[in-house]
Amino acid sequence: MLPEEVLAHEPRVLTQAQREFYFEHGYLLVEAVVDDDWLARLRAATEEMVDRSRALTRSDRIFDLEPGHTADEPRLRRLTSPVDHHPEYWAFASESVLPDIMADLVGPDVKFHHSKLNFKWAKGGEEVKWHQDITYWPHTNYSPLTAGLYLYDCGPEQGPLMAVPGTHDGELFSQYDDAGNWVGCLSDTDVKSVPVETAAELTGPAGSITIHNCRVVHGSRPNQADLGRPLLLNVYSAADAFSYTANPLPSSHEGEIVRGEPALWAHHDPRPCLVPPDWSGGYTSLFALQQKEKWEDVQPSA
Repeated sequence: MLPEEVLAHEPRVLTQAQREFYFEHGYLLVEAVVDDDWLARLRAATEEMVDRSRALTRSDRIFDLEPGHTADEPRLRRLTSPVDHHPEYWAFASESVLPDIMADLVGPDVKFHHSKLNFKWAKGGEEVKWHQDITYWPHTNYSPLTAGLYLYDCGPEQGPLMAVPGTHDGELFSQYDDAGNWVGCLSDTDVKSVPVETAAELTGPAGSITIHNCRVVHGSRPNQADLGRPLLLNVYSAADAFSYTANPLPSSHEGEIVRGEPALWAHHDPRPCLVPPDWSGGYTSLFALQQKEKWEDVQPSA
């Protein structure tokens, strides 16, 4: 569905100005839109999951651990596919105001793709280098977007998500290095061609939603603050967008329609998309890739 077709539908949550801003700039911040009840439920679920990670000494397919993680002082980079590991996460992804917001941006028929919870732990939570999402999980069109929920207040010192305006309508960059290895981020040369100095810092109080299109160049600085920055990320698309490579973060809920109806026809955007490696044999995380960790170094053997 083209932007003008989406905008022709009556909005459910967002204002028309917010929708137009998203289509022009490729991102949107909706402050404090998730209520305290949902935040309490999701915080409790997250505390449960952090407690589960205390028994681990190495990253696995569920928990991506920072160096220095211990039972007494857990340090997590990511919880993979949280919707599959605690019912509250899927309840939020499918039953809250969030899918209604997604319908305002992709059209009335909304499909779920995957989820992750990036922690950005206090005092050193790692940076995320400039990258574009869609080449990790190509679709037949560029409607996919990622919605992030700040579980707690997030200020500039905590390494908020940063998005470069307008890059969703620009070049789609390779995320392979010169030797043909997937590195999951833009090269230094390509970064110089992107106006990263214009990047918007998406800070906000707890309950705020960050939204960015799958093509937009985005990243974040390390967290040097005393407080963590857990960001619950859910990826959706229009129902007529179909993925055609293995999902790096497979979920039992992948492809579920959370608003509207399934599509009978696929919509194909004429613009090409870079194809990633075959993730069906295993995937670490964006953090491990960008920090050049190897899967065998973090995944316990079967």
